Amino acid sequence: MLQTIQHIDEIILKFIHVSCANQLLDTILPFFRNPYFWSPVYLFLLLWMSFQYGRKGLWWCLFFFITFVFCDYVSASILKPLTHRIRPCNNEFLSFTLRNLVVCGSGYSFPSSHATNHIGFAVFMMYTIGNLTKWITPLAILWALLVCFSQLYVGVHYPSDILGGALLGSLIGLFFARYFNKRLGLIQ
Repeated sequence: MLQTIQHIDEIILKFIHVSCANQLLDTILPFFRNPYFWSPVYLFLLLWMSFQYGRKGLWWCLFFFITFVFCDYVSASILKPLTHRIRPCNNEFLSFTLRNLVVCGSGYSFPSSHATNHIGFAVFMMYTIGNLTKWITPLAILWALLVCFSQLYVGVHYPSDILGGALLGSLIGLFFARYFNKRLGLIQ
């Protein structure tokens, strides 16, 4: 079973990383891995929530941050050490196929912490403020999917790493969103 998943992962990864390769994506998508690129977006969101909703907005910011901490801790500090899955860019059998678009890193691959964190953010936003502003849900989903796709495109994660991270992030984001809405919701 694991060999079948690995084989399917490699086929999809090669298609995205090699067959879909072009100069524009080679230039743009590595930025989506860089916290200096996406941190200002989240900083703006936190400031906007604080000014827009006052004290409840500050509580929302705290829960947003807790969602991130929990997503990152579970994915990077608990699951990755348990699975020990080597990143595709460190896989000796794929080294001749993959292009070096970013520094690979030595950490493990499953689940993708980027996918866990950003999908967790998106789900938290969808369920806490998605009904307040019609643009937040599609924007949050698009943003998270771009971050996830970039992980595949630059060759640092397999598709199942992304799916595992997305599932984990969805569950964590939903858990904290439901707790926030039950205890502190912005509109009560």
